[in-house]
Amino acid sequence: MVLDGRKITVGVLGATGVVGQYFIMLLAEHPFFVLRALGASRRSAGKEYRAAAAWKQSKPIPGVARGMLVQDCEPENFRDCEVVFSGLDADVAGEIETRFRLAEIAVFSNAKNHRRDPLVPLIVPLVNTSHFGIIQQQRAAQAPPLKRGFIVTNANCSTTGVVVPLAALEKAFGPLESCMITTMQAISGGGYPGVPSLDIFDNVVPYIGGEEEKMEWETLKILGGITEADDGTKAFDMHARAPLRVSAQCNRVPVIIGHTECVSVRFAHRPPPSPQQVREALAAYTSEAYTVGCPSAPGHTIFVHEEVDRPQPRLDRDFQSGAGVNVGRVRQCPVLDIKFVLLANNIAIGAATSSIMNAEFAAIKGII
Repeated sequence: MVLDGRKITVGVLGATGVVGQYFIMLLAEHPFFVLRALGASRRSAGKEYRAAAAWKQSKPIPGVARGMLVQDCEPENFRDCEVVFSGLDADVAGEIETRFRLAEIAVFSNAKNHRRDPLVPLIVPLVNTSHFGIIQQQRAAQAPPLKRGFIVTNANCSTTGVVVPLAALEKAFGPLESCMITTMQAISGGGYPGVPSLDIFDNVVPYIGGEEEKMEWETLKILGGITEADDGTKAFDMHARAPLRVSAQCNRVPVIIGHTECVSVRFAHRPPPSPQQVREALAAYTSEAYTVGCPSAPGHTIFVHEEVDRPQPRLDRDFQSGAGVNVGRVRQCPVLDIKFVLLANNIAIGAATSSIMNAEFAAIKGII
């Protein structure tokens, strides 16, 4: 780690929401991020955090945040912060995050607004930290050009879970040709208060607005590379060098935390690997975030279960504090090549933990 004892001051936008609350829990005990400011809507501004937040976590509000005054989400209220983590709702996140970038503050966002921006990296820290390489071009494209400000987004929670094993498979066996995904997504993925109880009890809802489209294109941006033109201009290639077809079907199920996904893949190279080779490759996969020493990175990027009935949300979602991905039931697929089941904690690696790990990587690499 190259921080040499340096502490980095941070703030949280959307601090009263479920993801914002999880940010606060993680930051309260962080080894080098120091929480200095909390932002939320104007109806919460001016209140102590304990009065403004309808706290929904299993642990008490951390002492560092309890008495902190909530601010409007304006850059002048975050002058002491080098970094902000955004848990803002998508209906307000875009413009607010842009203002913070222009104020020379690094923004790590859980919102969807900037994910399609051709100069904003969409980073799952267990997969594609190389995409930080476009930050310099993003800064240079602003008016005026920036020295410190930038925006990095993490992926949709369901996308995050699946791209980790897909990245491991492509690293070991070459490009994938097609991927079919069926999700069983926890109700917390929709925020609080979420799906009405009469809609989700004793039920499965086979539609989550925009979710399938997000999974299908986000996967390509994350697993793809960065091309560089003769003039030095960089661009995301969307996996174009080896076209990948992704089909997703997304369902909301009566589970509180933990997205389960059933995945089938076909490899471009023939013959495909055996199920045992796939198990070994998944278990051996190590993220760069862990290699460089990010404190939040899990030791097991992918934990491969041997039991025939795992992973399960209630049993496996909190393993490694929810920072890794659990995979089980790896077997041959009679239609494609290989099929498996994965579980990802949608609040941790699917949201706040990803943003914090992205910021840790940027700090260690001297980007912030």
